[in-house]
Amino acid sequence: MKKSTLMLICFVLVSINSFSQGIAKKIFSRMEFGIKGGANYSDFTDANFSTDPLVGFHGGFTVAYKFTDHFMIQEEFLFSTQGTKVLDGPLGTQELKLSYFNVPILLKYRTSFGVYIEGGSQVGIKVKEDVANFNGTDFAKKIDFAAVGGIGYQTKIGLGIGARYVYGLGKLSDLNISNINNDIKNNSIQGSLFFVF
Repeated sequence: MKKSTLMLICFVLVSINSFSQGIAKKIFSRMEFGIKGGANYSDFTDANFSTDPLVGFHGGFTVAYKFTDHFMIQEEFLFSTQGTKVLDGPLGTQELKLSYFNVPILLKYRTSFGVYIEGGSQVGIKVKEDVANFNGTDFAKKIDFAAVGGIGYQTKIGLGIGARYVYGLGKLSDLNISNINNDIKNNSIQGSLFFVF
């Protein structure tokens, strides 16, 4: 191999390496990572039995990509406990506790003084359910879809507080039981504390 060809190959490799490092650095500089946790106040809608909201919690990690200083897309990876308190009806009196791994994907607009609004969608994967009187049959489906909207405030140091409404879009259950409405949906109000670094 000629010396000039070898030098050209080395120059191309160094250029590609510098270019890829520059792109990676630019992308990474526009990313935000965070942790969050808080309380859920959840209930079922469209149930044909009496319910009361159930208090639970959520916690996990966030990652966002900032298109501008104000507009970003954010993805979260959250463990969340949801459900309802059944007061009467075909399921008796009990707490229906459902645990999910939720992944919301949100468009977020944050003002220069820290107030933000957000909206998007969420997919939940059921991890566990605690429902009595089902004899090994699952009450809730494995996947749950929802629309998400929220508002909050983030300080300049990254500490923030937020409130969010999660509106279930899909049927919670496919049970074929004559005295239970199959259009039941999950809904939650969430209050969160978070830190972005």
